[in-house]
Amino acid sequence: MQIDTRETLNMAANAVWTNKLRSGLTILGIVIGICTVVTVSSLLTGLRKGVVVFFEEFGPDNIFIGRVSGDPSGQGARPKELKRKPIEPEYAEMLKRLAPSVEEVGVQLFPQGMLFTTVKVRGFETDRFSYVGASPSQLEIAPRELKEGRVFLREEASRAESVCLIGALLADSLFPGEPATGQTIMVAGAEYRVIGVFALAKGGFFGENGLDTQVLVPHTTAKARFPSSNNWFLTAKARKGQRDQAMEEVREVLRRLRKTPRGEDDDFTLSTADSIIQNFDKVTGMILAVSISLSALGLLVGGIGVMNIMLVSVTERTREIGIRKAIGARRSDIITQFLAEAMALTGVGGLLGIVISVALVWLIGVLVPSLPSEVPTWAVVTGFAVSMMIGLFFGVWPAVKAARLDPVEALRYE
Repeated sequence: MQIDTRETLNMAANAVWTNKLRSGLTILGIVIGICTVVTVSSLLTGLRKGVVVFFEEFGPDNIFIGRVSGDPSGQGARPKELKRKPIEPEYAEMLKRLAPSVEEVGVQLFPQGMLFTTVKVRGFETDRFSYVGASPSQLEIAPRELKEGRVFLREEASRAESVCLIGALLADSLFPGEPATGQTIMVAGAEYRVIGVFALAKGGFFGENGLDTQVLVPHTTAKARFPSSNNWFLTAKARKGQRDQAMEEVREVLRRLRKTPRGEDDDFTLSTADSIIQNFDKVTGMILAVSISLSALGLLVGGIGVMNIMLVSVTERTREIGIRKAIGARRSDIITQFLAEAMALTGVGGLLGIVISVALVWLIGVLVPSLPSEVPTWAVVTGFAVSMMIGLFFGVWPAVKAARLDPVEALRYE
């Protein structure tokens, strides 16, 4: 007599449901493992999305030239890189003249010694800001949307006028409920007239974008205010479709200007939005790999627990197995039943892990709005598939053991 497959699966589901507490404790490792992987993947996916948008806004054809890698301000740079000669603003004109694939070069100055500086208006003061000098060409290379006002003119830059543009969040803090354009702010003891406010920037690290709290002044103004500062940063815009060629030309020109000996490494850093994102992917890839490794331990423990509980179940239900075989159940029916039980256990564990991780990601988004998160479909599908595969893998031996039981001996079992 052939046993209906649906009946076999129903028996498996009933067996799991009957021992709810035991089943719940058994799949705890599965729940923790899947929850960890999906949660970490969600946070990294959201973070990467913000970073990609952040750097894409700087332009796909732009080449960034700095003395050190990482933050242009030099914070967190390697000691070896800090010993390099500074980038000179005069390089901008030389690059435009000697690198045919370069269309325009922007200049920025990140003054040192701004750590304890504040920006003030009457009745309010904050140290949550950054101060940057930029050439008018920099604003042309990497244009940003304005909320109000205008950008500074070349004439204003040439005269080193005390004008500035500020980020949207800084404007809201300094001038809540009123226009910032035309107002005066004081930075490091000097007054600046606000001529424009940038719209909220897109993307960012951990949901925050430093451009939103930036005070941007003409690079000549910044140099006049901080004459000893030499932390210059250049942005070279390549002609359409010639970025790789422009990169090589820029490298060759800079090595010549800086008299870098042949055979030695560059004493400057060249990067693009793509290369920065690739480096970010390497870091997040390592974080994800570590989280998967740790989760694998939980999944392994959970899988061993499932196999152990299924072996116990086979022993407890030896007489039931004998009766099923006596009324016509085949070995394949017994194997299907016990595999279905094991996969049901781990499948429920996977679903619980996914639900908990989605709830955690949502809660993190509510409690920490600056930390972006997005549950990727691939993580959900992979998490559930892995949980089912664990049930299949660790359920094979108990299922085969149950199928091999002799029906006569099984009926005698007490």
